[in-house]
Amino acid sequence: MLKENQYVLLISLASALGGFLFGYDWVVIGGAKPFYEVYLGIQNSVSLQGAAMSSAILGCLIGVMISGSFSDKYGRKPLIKVASLLFIIASFGTGIVNTISWFIIFRIIGGIGIGVASNISPMYIAEVAPTEIRGKFVSINQLTIVLGILTAQVVNWLIAKPILPGENILLSWNGQWGWRWMFWACMVPAIFFFIFSFIIPESPRWLVVKGKEEKAVNIFNRINKKDDYASKQIDEIKQTIVQEKEKIGFSFLFKGKMSKILLVGVIIAILQQWCGINVIFNYAQEIFTGAGYNVSDMLFNIVITGIVNVLFTFVGMYTVDKLGRKSLMLFGLSGLTVIYLFLGIGYYFSLKGIAMLILVIFAIACYAMTLAPVTWVIISEIFPTRVRALGVAIATFALWSACFVLTYTFPILNKGLGSYGTFWLYGLICLFGFFFVKYNLPETKGKSLEQIEKEILNG
Repeated sequence: MLKENQYVLLISLASALGGFLFGYDWVVIGGAKPFYEVYLGIQNSVSLQGAAMSSAILGCLIGVMISGSFSDKYGRKPLIKVASLLFIIASFGTGIVNTISWFIIFRIIGGIGIGVASNISPMYIAEVAPTEIRGKFVSINQLTIVLGILTAQVVNWLIAKPILPGENILLSWNGQWGWRWMFWACMVPAIFFFIFSFIIPESPRWLVVKGKEEKAVNIFNRINKKDDYASKQIDEIKQTIVQEKEKIGFSFLFKGKMSKILLVGVIIAILQQWCGINVIFNYAQEIFTGAGYNVSDMLFNIVITGIVNVLFTFVGMYTVDKLGRKSLMLFGLSGLTVIYLFLGIGYYFSLKGIAMLILVIFAIACYAMTLAPVTWVIISEIFPTRVRALGVAIATFALWSACFVLTYTFPILNKGLGSYGTFWLYGLICLFGFFFVKYNLPETKGKSLEQIEKEILNG
């Protein structure tokens, strides 16, 4: 199977570099945080610290808002080029700044790149991958995200030098240069992403929608060399496209059965964030310190969680096309509900050390093989071709909005409800999600994008 789909794998990996940069840029700030805050003089300003941490999310929302309509108008490939350039600019700029205002500006630019990449990359892969391997290949994007996260964690760990007792952080290597190199390291994969953006083809499905069938045929023939593959794909796509004179816009997503599928896409996207796992990455210091670990142990534990994240993403990739999207979502939501119950109990009774670390690892493993990759597969599949970019953009916008709410509210919830109450709340959200998915999510395993569209709109 791999040999037969080498070309698809190549272009999917090239596109999924956007996911790698998404993961790296998202997490690198955590390792740089103790040092740039001192250098920029914001260590005593909670508001400026929050602005620095959340500015990338603001950029994400902007990126998602512009990428949907732009990719429908100009194609998927140009937006991939734009995202790669934004990552290069943001990585370089964030590392050279000397003021918090410019730091926030470049973080917003990087966030726009994340928003564009998180919207376009999985959608592009879904549109080029054959039906029988689409779930696995779209999950490549999630694999590169977690690889980017792990790379950032390892790079931060390797760049940061031990702080000696009594040493002034501002005058140390970490305070002057270390945090800068953490951001600059992102330029290397960003440059490769930019180069590959010129090599990958345009989405053949977008080309058919725009009436460029000859180019689409050539790409489909490279994807699958069977004599009738290209013609069958184009026939299916054309059957789902309305007459050219009929204009399809934003309002179409709120008509008839499309309104329900939009709701499903939005709720699934929100669940991926409100299940609570991302607070473990964004607020690792608070999570592990609360479990009794010191700073050195915390950095090592973060790397462990990153490794677990990668390993179980592979599990999700190789089960999504076998077990199905819905089954994995139900397993993940029920598993997290139970894990959060015990994690909350652990915090309630002030348990410390390895027991709490194991529960955190279980939660990350459960998430990595279910909600993390499957969410992107689902939202890239369920929308009709002619409004897929817009539908995915709305769902992704909801995802990043939920991420902002999650990131912003965790310190408040952690203070008001305690760590145990906060994780029990996340458990209740997962329990709600279990029943929502059970009764509302259609199974899309083994179906072409056009078949899914027909079943959703006509079923």
